[in-house]
Amino acid sequence: MLDFGLFALVGLMLGAIASYFLMQIASKKNRESALRQAEMEGEVIKKEKIIEAKDKFIELKEQFEEGVSHKERALENLQKKLNVREFSINSRLKDINVQKQRLDAREDLFERQNRFLKDKNAQLADLHVKQVRALEEISKISAEEAGERLEDAMKAEIRSKSMSYEKEVVEEARLSAKRQAKKIVLETIQRIAAEEVIENSVSVFNIQSDEIKGRIIGREGRNIRAFESLTGVELIVDDTPESILLSCFDPVRREIARLSLDVLVKDGRIHPARIEEVVASMNSKIEDEIVEAGNRTVIDLGIHGLHPELIRMVGRMKYRSSYGQNLLQHSREVANLCATMSAELGLNVKLAKRAGLLHDIGKVPDDEPELPHAILGMKLAEKYGERAEVCNAIGAHHDEVEMNSLISPVVQVCDSISGARPGARREVVESYIRRLKDLEELALSHRGVVKAYAIQAGRELRVMVESEEVDDIQAGDISLSISQKIRDEMTYPGQVKVTVIRETRAINFAK
Repeated sequence: MLDFGLFALVGLMLGAIASYFLMQIASKKNRESALRQAEMEGEVIKKEKIIEAKDKFIELKEQFEEGVSHKERALENLQKKLNVREFSINSRLKDINVQKQRLDAREDLFERQNRFLKDKNAQLADLHVKQVRALEEISKISAEEAGERLEDAMKAEIRSKSMSYEKEVVEEARLSAKRQAKKIVLETIQRIAAEEVIENSVSVFNIQSDEIKGRIIGREGRNIRAFESLTGVELIVDDTPESILLSCFDPVRREIARLSLDVLVKDGRIHPARIEEVVASMNSKIEDEIVEAGNRTVIDLGIHGLHPELIRMVGRMKYRSSYGQNLLQHSREVANLCATMSAELGLNVKLAKRAGLLHDIGKVPDDEPELPHAILGMKLAEKYGERAEVCNAIGAHHDEVEMNSLISPVVQVCDSISGARPGARREVVESYIRRLKDLEELALSHRGVVKAYAIQAGRELRVMVESEEVDDIQAGDISLSISQKIRDEMTYPGQVKVTVIRETRAINFAK
């Protein structure tokens, strides 16, 4: 039993040893096989890399050869161009050499000619000296004295001829200047022909039915009295069907009254409070229309950079008249005349048109000082930054100041042309308006007077006084004082009724 176990143990040991050796042999074979496999894969990779390197080399070689061939072609083209330029330069050099030879030949010819001329000049100078000496011996006077006598005789002859020629030129220039001036004036008038509209002091307001007349008059005439007091415009309500007359010498007041009456009639509410509200609103609206009219005028005439206050004054011209002629139409016409005439004379057209438009702005200000309108207009233009030529043309268009630019006489002539058109102006209207303005100014000169309106063609003067400054007794005194001043200082037909109105209002608000 013991022997069997020993043999089994030995057998196991031998089997283990044999298994170990077999495993070593198998592992060695596996390593050798793996080495051979790795060597084979390495050879394959090596061959692939060699092939890739050869392909890359071939590709680079082709690119290099292509670049070399491109450069060779470029060098060939450049060489051809250089050859062409070289040929051209050689040809030009040959031409230059030929020209140089010709110039050298001409220079030699010129030198010979100069030497010949010098010799001839020297001979002529000697001959001249000999002749002068011979003449001096014959005439018994020196050459200097003979030259002086000849010079004096020639001066006298030239002076006489020049004086006669000067007279002819001056006379011809005078005649041609007159003809040219007449031609320019006539062509200018023909090109700027315009219709003239005479401003009247009465406007007609149309209404749909005569029933509205009673509402405008109001109970016991309170509406019409309030309307006339607030606007300074007389309402003439007569038997004329479907119309009411608005009478006032001031076109601005008349326009405010017309617009206010139109609003009141359309609204239907006609009473003193509503009248006062509408008149105040129309005063603001007419100011906007004045500015709009000024802007539209300067845009139409192509005048730029005008001060806003001057634009406003231009707009106010729409509601002003000069001897019955609308002031804005007159100024626009003068501006166009000045532009046309300046273009004919070669002057600054823009400055002439600007001066023509602004020449009568001195008639527009509300305060109307004692200065002549030309001087006042010049001062206003200077105040608002107009150029010196424009200011001088405004101030000199009635010869109040001396003219110092060529635009000034142009403005003066064009103003005369516009005012001298047949039917353009009426002296009677201007004197009538001046008398009414004098009436209002006379009333406003009294202390406490707020407003003054001349109505009924100057036969009535309505004066509004401040109730806090003037009592009822003083109101009567003011009425008497104004009537005496009118009688002593003014000339008027018939009689003038002076009405002083003192109104007291107590206003409170319930909140």
